[in-house]
Amino acid sequence: MVRAAVLPAVSAPLDVTSIALPEPGPGQVRVRLAAAGVCRSDLSLADGTLRQPVPAVLGHEGAGTVVAVGEEVGDVAPGDRVVLNWAPSCGTCHYCARLSEPWLCTRANKATTTPYARTRSGDGLYPGLSVAAFAEETVVPRRAVLPLPDGVPLADAALLGCAMLTGYGAVHHSARVRPGESVAVHGVGGVGLAVIQAARLAGAGQIIAVDVAPEKAEPARAAGATDFVVASEKTAKAVRALTEGGFGADVAVECVGRAETVRAAWDSTRRGGRTTVVGIGGKDQRVTFSALEIFHFARELRGCVYGNCDPARDLPVLAEHVRAGRLDPGALVTRRIPLQEVGAAFDALRAGRGGRTLVEF
Repeated sequence: MVRAAVLPAVSAPLDVTSIALPEPGPGQVRVRLAAAGVCRSDLSLADGTLRQPVPAVLGHEGAGTVVAVGEEVGDVAPGDRVVLNWAPSCGTCHYCARLSEPWLCTRANKATTTPYARTRSGDGLYPGLSVAAFAEETVVPRRAVLPLPDGVPLADAALLGCAMLTGYGAVHHSARVRPGESVAVHGVGGVGLAVIQAARLAGAGQIIAVDVAPEKAEPARAAGATDFVVASEKTAKAVRALTEGGFGADVAVECVGRAETVRAAWDSTRRGGRTTVVGIGGKDQRVTFSALEIFHFARELRGCVYGNCDPARDLPVLAEHVRAGRLDPGALVTRRIPLQEVGAAFDALRAGRGGRTLVEF
């Protein structure tokens, strides 16, 4: 038995309890978690914005140590330090094999629909986003573990599995930020802070952070923001006023997932600039544009899934930046908690407080 935070039903409070975790089967790996980040996507799964079979153990951003492997696993061994990959690509579907876009893999979340453990009463438990990291240990497919290079603290490495990969990819793969460009980051949570770090790494000349919470100005500036705007009905106007000539940011990155924030990011982007949407919004969140403004402003509007990253390719790159001191996943963390406080971390997300909360085991 291991301790885990169980979501018994959609919108129900998390229940920290013991679960029965089996030994790994063929092609599976058992991992003892060192830490797991509390991401807004976990909240979206809990409240039904994203589909998730229940009961489930959520948590998809984690790192730990391999404790056992099943048959047919020959390249991972007990004692290996690993980062969990919540979207393991299959390598053979249309997006993986033909388009080389593994972040769009149609089978990435196949494990989500199959129970991986059992409750104390014997009911099947589903793994949130295939990973189930809100637990002392988990069992995942071999493709869901990525070797962690030496020199990266194991607990902070949890952030590499989602926030850092997403933020880095949004800047380098989706928005393609160039040296000297201005970047507006809408939403300064864990991913937003990662975007700011990545924009600084890309050589952005101006980084404008935007959030509803004034207290986020300090961590935003520590991450590399040059300016901070408190979000309001006049957010876009305030951002444009800070840019050279008042034309707007070359790039805007939306990290919230709300219609009004997407619209504000679009409106804060200069004519001919690029707007990338990272935040996951509900299907009821409608964003409208006129045909004339699309023509006139000639802006790009792009969605961004997992930073458009190939984790197997990009994780070693991130790890090298961390070792060299150019990126700091620990700087995203504003609170470190034990597993039993994960419900309170969800409340903080709902209230828009802080950056990343890290559950440490």
